[in-house]
Amino acid sequence: MKGRPVLVFDGDCGFCRLWIERWRHATGEKVSYEPYQAAASHYPEVPRENFTQAIHLFEPGRTSRAAEAALRALAYAPGLSWLPRFYAVPGAALAAEAAYRFIAARRPLFSRLTRLLWGATTVPAPIGLTVRLVLAGIGLCYLLAFVSLGRQVRGLIGSDGIMPAAALLDSARAQLGAARFWLLPSVAWISASDAALMAYCWLGALASLGLIFGVAAGPCALLGWALYLSLSAVGSDFMSFQWDVLLLEAGLIACFLAPWKWTSKNTAEPSRGALWLLRLLLFKLMLQSGLVKLFSGDSAWRDFTALTYHYWTQPLPTPLAWWADRLPLWIHKLSCLILFAIELSAPILILLPRRARAAGAGMIAILMILIAATGNYGFFNVLTVVLCLACLDDRFFGLSEPAPAEIAAPKARTWGIGVLAALSLTIGLFETLAILGSVPPAPARALIAAVSPLRSFNRYGLFAVMTRARDEIVIEVSADGREWREWPFHYKPGEPRRAPPWVAPHMPRLDWQCWFAALGETSDSPWFGNLLFRLLEGSPSVAGLLGPTPLGGARPLYARAARYETAFASPARHRADGSWWTRGRKGLFFPVVSLKRN
Repeated sequence: MKGRPVLVFDGDCGFCRLWIERWRHATGEKVSYEPYQAAASHYPEVPRENFTQAIHLFEPGRTSRAAEAALRALAYAPGLSWLPRFYAVPGAALAAEAAYRFIAARRPLFSRLTRLLWGATTVPAPIGLTVRLVLAGIGLCYLLAFVSLGRQVRGLIGSDGIMPAAALLDSARAQLGAARFWLLPSVAWISASDAALMAYCWLGALASLGLIFGVAAGPCALLGWALYLSLSAVGSDFMSFQWDVLLLEAGLIACFLAPWKWTSKNTAEPSRGALWLLRLLLFKLMLQSGLVKLFSGDSAWRDFTALTYHYWTQPLPTPLAWWADRLPLWIHKLSCLILFAIELSAPILILLPRRARAAGAGMIAILMILIAATGNYGFFNVLTVVLCLACLDDRFFGLSEPAPAEIAAPKARTWGIGVLAALSLTIGLFETLAILGSVPPAPARALIAAVSPLRSFNRYGLFAVMTRARDEIVIEVSADGREWREWPFHYKPGEPRRAPPWVAPHMPRLDWQCWFAALGETSDSPWFGNLLFRLLEGSPSVAGLLGPTPLGGARPLYARAARYETAFASPARHRADGSWWTRGRKGLFFPVVSLKRN
């Protein structure tokens, strides 16, 4: 190319060769790169020893060296034309040249660091396979979520459910007017019938298959997000878990990451920006989870004894949790220390180059596996591991550079990712500062409130305060008001000799909400009275959320709820009678109710 700039570098310097390779990839044919050992004779105006000290960029009518040469060369890469203007900012040139001299004087050290952090090459790795795996993983999480909810949706929010969606929408219509469509964004405004709610779940499951198999992935990502948002908006307390909003936040990003073609062949190169948004989502999830524990003021986290309570007080333990609870105190404290190390350091690694990023993702994935081994958290652990996949690239799977993209990325996608990034970063920053005790300014609060109905820009942090006691709510029914029988749940602790179950990735939402209800008083869970009345009415969809009725085929005439203090049984008790739990009655949680007229 006539008049093309030429960057001359030290061909004997391993550090130089590593980064010239990356710059050549970035600038393409716009800049020529030559080692001074072969090119110095073409530029007699520059003493040969100068080439050993710094790179030189030769442009028509201009010669620059060191940091200025680097910035001017990189300005030929797409999107970096602003770099020379940065160099002109007062003080920027001085800082840039000082940094260049510092690195140049220590090139062997920085060469080793480069290979440690990037690997054998600094050229950006392809991400095509990584993106397909991530989209398939998000699709799998959608599938798990929709199928699990489909099994429960009628009993939870159906016409004869605990908190009917239709009643919620009728109330919103009367109170909110036109604002209801933004405050409760849901296709359920079209219909909230039982058939429609089931259809939303199964249509969402079908859309998730498109993401899994790469068929119309973009439209399927948008459909899955819209349907899950719709069900979350009308799901009341039963759709308010952190992994529900985590799936929505990841799902919204997936709409920009997925190709908007019938198949993934012959599409534009996947968006590295959208992939980075998923990485930043993982960064936010883990960092905020660590910070809320540190700044909650809970002494159990500060003295590293939190895990001595966690295994038996968490909502739905697995059988392994009983064994983990038996571990010595020093192991519990060490585990807590490791937990903090992962939640606070792994997010920093995610922001670093590819090898460090993969190490951070690996630490988080191991943590998720350990959490899943001892607790049932629905699809949360699977989704977090999928976000860890987003921290990799195709080179980790042994793949070489892909063929050039045949179709340019649409401008709409580029602008959409920019807007999404601006919202995510701004809200994430202020939400994180709020955890640290800073009150967001009024404009930030207004922005957070404005987008909150989308449930896709969230704050995270599980178990900020560790529960140190466990109460269980037990529903009791009677045919005569004198003899009472316990109505068991499918999954939450009940009969002491029943082992903690393996439930995940299924999410039993009523069992989970009963755990939250037991943390407070009856007035804190207004849905609970509806549950008892539905059982008295004989609602088959609500009864299906619990285990078999204790009255055979008879409908109960009376119902109440008792509160039991519950804990893991000791090893001696377990050996003696097979008990996994101990429990003692504390009193009533909900008074006796009946539909019978006196």
